[in-house]
This record gives sequence, C-alpha cells and structure tokens, in this order.
Amino acid sequence: MKSKRLTMGLSAVALCAALGGIYQGAALAGSKSSQVDDTAAATDIANARKALAARQGNAAVRWAEAAVELRPQIADYRAVLGQAYLLAGRFASARTTFNDALTLSPGDGKVALNMALAQIAEGDWTGARQTLDSNSGSIPVSDRGLAMALAGDPMSAVNLLLPVARQPGADAKLRQNLALSLALAGRWEDARMVAGMDLSPTDADKRITEWAAFARPASRYDQVAALLGVTPAADPGQPVALALNASTPVVASAPAPVDAYMPKATAEVAAASAPVDAGTIAPAPVVAAAPAVSTVVFGPRAEVVQPLPVQPAVGSKAPLIKAPKSAIKAAAFVKPMVAPTTPGASKVSVSKGNFYVQLGAYDSTGVARDAWGRASRAYSGFAGHAPTGMSVTVNGKNFYRLSVGGFDRAGAAQLCASYRAKGGTCFVRADAGDKAASFK
Repeated sequence: MKSKRLTMGLSAVALCAALGGIYQGAALAGSKSSQVDDTAAATDIANARKALAARQGNAAVRWAEAAVELRPQIADYRAVLGQAYLLAGRFASARTTFNDALTLSPGDGKVALNMALAQIAEGDWTGARQTLDSNSGSIPVSDRGLAMALAGDPMSAVNLLLPVARQPGADAKLRQNLALSLALAGRWEDARMVAGMDLSPTDADKRITEWAAFARPASRYDQVAALLGVTPAADPGQPVALALNASTPVVASAPAPVDAYMPKATAEVAAASAPVDAGTIAPAPVVAAAPAVSTVVFGPRAEVVQPLPVQPAVGSKAPLIKAPKSAIKAAAFVKPMVAPTTPGASKVSVSKGNFYVQLGAYDSTGVARDAWGRASRAYSGFAGHAPTGMSVTVNGKNFYRLSVGGFDRAGAAQLCASYRAKGGTCFVRADAGDKAASFK
C-alpha cells in the first residue's frame, strides 16, 4: 500500500528533516593504502546525499551501504544510511543503523529522534519513549513532544509542549505539533483551536479532517510513513557485512533516566515480592518478533475524547470558528492533561502495614516526579495511592528513592507483581523511613 504524505504544513518539519539532514562525515586518517577507500567512501556518501535530496530511496541505500562498508566506523555515514532506509520504507534496517550510529556517536539528537521514529514504525513504543527520554537534552522540545505522542503518550506530549507554546517565542511549528498531539489525545476542540492560530478557518478544518484519519492507523507504521511521505517496504534487514565489528561496544543509547540506584532485595524481601497466584494476576504479554508487514491493532490513545468539530455545510451561513487574536492567549485556554482513574480498573486489595513497593532511585525529586507520572499512567493499580519517598546517599552521591506503600507484605507483593506484569520494575522492601513524597 502506497503511503500518502500527510499535509502537515509546518507541523513535523524537523521530523521530516530525518530525510534531509546533512551530516558532515570526518575523513579518517590512515595509510596511503586506505586513502583510496577514504576517497571512494566520501564519493559514495556524497552520491547518497544527492539521492536523498531527490527522494530516491533505493539509490540512496545502495550508495550509503557502499560507503559504510568501506568506512564502518564513521557515525555520520551510518546516519545517512539510516536516513536512506527511512526513505525506502525499511524501518527495521533504519532502526538497526541508527542504533549503530548512536553507539559510535552517543548524544546525537538528530540520530536519536530518527531512531525513535523507526522504533515507532516497528511498533516498539516503549523503546521509542526510552530513546526520547535518554536523549531529551539533545532533541528539540517541539520534535520530542510530537514523537512522544506518536509513541503512544500524547498526554505527556501535551504537558511538555503546552508551557512552551505559551511563551512569546513559540513558533508555528511548535503550535502545530501541539495541535496534533492534542488530536492524538482525542481533544479535538483544543486541537482545532490551536491549529487555527496559524491557519485560516478553512485550512484548519481541513487539517482536523486529515488528523481524524491519521489518529486511527491500520498498521503500526502508518503514522510514521505518512509523516515522512514514504511507502513501507518488505525489509530483509541491514546486510550482515555492515554490522559493527565485535570489538565495538554495542549499546542502544544512553541509559534511560530510570534507576540510578536500585539495591538488590534481601532474601526475605525477594520472597515477599515473589509473584502471587497466577489465577489472580494476568501474565505479562509475550511480544513476538513482528514480520516486515503486519496489521497491528492500536490501543486507544485518548483518556478524554472530545467530539470532532462539525464543519459547516457548503453554502451554509453558519459562522466558522475564528482563530484567536493572540496565540499566547489562545494557548492559555488549553488545560494540561491529568491522568484519570480508569473506570472499572482492577484494584489490588492491600491492608496497612510496614512494607513498600520501591519503583526506583533517582538523581533528583524532579526526575522522581516524572517517573511517578509515567508509572501511574502505565499502571492503573496505583490510582488512589500517594507516592512516598526518601533521600539516601550512596557512595557519596545523593538519590531520591521513590516508592508507594504502607502495606502489609502480601498486599505489597501483589501490587508489585501486578505492576511488573504491565512491564514495570519494582521490588518490595520494609519501611526505611519513607515519607509522603515531596516533589520540589
């Protein structure tokens, strides 16, 4: 199925720059015998960039693969190859290649953003969010926010973009990315209002109609393919000859800002946190390797869904919604998103006691606050429980231990096991001076 390029205006311009970014690869100094290869690789990568500019994906792949084969340790060459794979609709190969580029050049925001896009297209939303979190300092807020929304977390995207959109220096691209994030969250009236701050009423209505279809993808790669204007293709994977050699340490990216310090549980605590009866806890889902082309049913993105604005009929005298006079004033009407309590969500029965479920230890209370937000959104069983925490010093470094508790041991173990079944990380321990969390 050929993917139709989504008409986004300035929205997602930087995301689409994944196909147009120019990387300046540094030539490697070496012997005379290697200079020929240096020259050939530089010529190949220059041809790959020309093919990218002309949107010739397969040609760009051939040229970039040749360059990487000659000079596999140049991160920029691998970044160009990753762009070529994206343009060719080969998302699995793009993911592998951007991972290699980050291994060789950690902290490259453009590469990290592109890798997150490839992960989203592959259906790995958790991995994409980890990549975005790990590289948050090097990815522009506008791009990171929209990518978060595409990775299944539009609520966090709105809360990230909204304060920036209210600032005087906010540009149209950021506002459009906020509008699309609102649409993916089901807040259609807010999305229409924000989109209309930079568009005519007719164009804003047209964009909302496009987003209505965009928000309901039929397969995992539809949204990324539409943003980039590419056609997904069967992907045999990156050639084995291009893999980083065994001497090069392979890491997906910098570690996610999760646990800076998670002490090992004692035998007693480990026994307390052992999984409870399988009949009461749903097992963690087993995710199989997905084929190159498959149909994935997306879970609902929206916590609160607003009705899609109704467009006036042709020839109708009904007034169109007018864009607000001030962009900043209009953005002020949009409220931040709050994680709701899911109606009918199964709750773990716990009694009061002296045990806590530790979720992690973080560099600061601010990081711990963000971690609690992610955990409470990921697992509805935390609803109604207030976070607790305490400051600790380990090897001369200060951490903030985030927990939830004051439970009996069996209840704490069951709560932790339920959270693990949802993909979380935790363990049960006894009270160590935990107090109500102070997120300052």
